Amino acid sequence: MRYRTGLASLDELLGGGLLPGTMTVVMGATGIGKTQLGLHFAEAGRHQEGEAGLFFDLTSRGDSQNHAGYAERMFDWPLRVRPKDFPVTPEAIWNRESARWDYCHLFDRSGRRVTRTDLDTEQWQEWKIEFNRKLEQAIAFFYGNFVHGVRRCVIDGVEPVERASESFQLHLFDYVYHQILHKESDWVARDLFRVHFRENEAAVAAHAYDHDRLCCLFSYTSHEVLLDELIARPIESGDELSNANTIILMGKIRDGAKIRRALYVAKHRGSACREEIVPYEITDTGLVLQDPL
Repeated sequence: MRYRTGLASLDELLGGGLLPGTMTVVMGATGIGKTQLGLHFAEAGRHQEGEAGLFFDLTSRGDSQNHAGYAERMFDWPLRVRPKDFPVTPEAIWNRESARWDYCHLFDRSGRRVTRTDLDTEQWQEWKIEFNRKLEQAIAFFYGNFVHGVRRCVIDGVEPVERASESFQLHLFDYVYHQILHKESDWVARDLFRVHFRENEAAVAAHAYDHDRLCCLFSYTSHEVLLDELIARPIESGDELSNANTIILMGKIRDGAKIRRALYVAKHRGSACREEIVPYEITDTGLVLQDPL
């Protein structure tokens, strides 16, 4: 089984689509079209699995990635935005209406920096307290969607840093990926309900899902703008790219006197994939892939 991306030409490059139980990294500079690609992937879930994917926005320095605006324009899709500090109770989780949100932005306009070195000692202690409080909201958002049939997630808004180990955005992503997406559903429920797990054990069993069927698309903003620079970019130890099953690079190329956008599948474990560089345009309805170079 493959998860279709919502772009038939990209699925052809990927040998049919993305593999369940894996992570795909989409890497490129700001404004290159990563968010639109994520929306195509999430919307495709509505047609393939019967549930659209979710969006987890890690932007911390300012505005969101405008997922709601893009979704409305591209697919006439009004995203259900999870309110801040929404009550985390078993009753809210089992009720689809109060658990099934399309979008969560934990750090909306928090004004935070993105690395440990940006903060002094007091700010760092305050941040750790806020971070732990946000974790509960993150677990509830993902778990509440997964128990109601969602199988795709798009994680967006990670900003470039000099050292990946210093980024608290990547630290949170690492927690989400390993402690939520790659964990048995009953253990995610234990982390969420804690002392109330036993009294909800029957409901947890009734809402079990297979974490090996989840598929994560991780949007990573790069310093590099040109596609050639992205292709030549070295992978560092601990880099999220080293853990990815699939890597899709999106950058700019020179075509005579013009600059165009293009993408390239740099890595795709588990099947053969085509290696063409594929130009694309961004329209009101999303990405339109063109003939390979």
